[in-house]
Amino acid sequence: MKEKQETLKDQKTLLGKFWFVVWRDNSFKGWVISMIFLIVIIRGIFFPLLSLATGTSLPLVIVESCSMYHDGNIMSDFESWWTRHEVKYFEKEINENQFLSFPFKNGLNKGDILFVTGTKPENIELGDIIIFDSGGGTPIIHRVIEINLEDGEYFFSTEGDNNNGQLGVEKRIQENQIVGIPRANILPYVGWIKLILFESTRSDSQKGFCSEN
Repeated sequence: MKEKQETLKDQKTLLGKFWFVVWRDNSFKGWVISMIFLIVIIRGIFFPLLSLATGTSLPLVIVESCSMYHDGNIMSDFESWWTRHEVKYFEKEINENQFLSFPFKNGLNKGDILFVTGTKPENIELGDIIIFDSGGGTPIIHRVIEINLEDGEYFFSTEGDNNNGQLGVEKRIQENQIVGIPRANILPYVGWIKLILFESTRSDSQKGFCSEN
């Protein structure tokens, strides 16, 4: 009984020391341990729970390219932007009034952090922005410009607001490629904290801040 009490006392002492290092130790060692602890908690507990709640494997996504950029970003003048791009959408039979009703009508900027939820294919509408697996590593975040229903299965076609044409991988997106739909731009630009670490490995066309095509 005495040995058991001593063991419990030792465990409490170790736990107390651990919590002190994590939350109250201002040394470099304490800072490193705190960061490791937070990463483990976020990756091992927070994200799995958030994925379960949102119905997607990527509940938080960082916009990594400029393909959805509008000049001025969240302060973009939609009328001016539309004047510069209406020909592209005229060919797709999408008019200005339609686009005004689309989610994120002022586009998205590189570094934005998006809150994402899963969705059923039948709930995706023209103009929605979807995140899909292109088979090339990083999922693509583009706007739906065409929806087709064939033999009970939906196929989607997308294009980036800032792209002059479609990518080959986005002309016929299958249901099982859909990762989710962004619901809110919760932290504009904050994703740059992560992106800046990998900018040197990106191609020249993908580096740096965005400009409108």
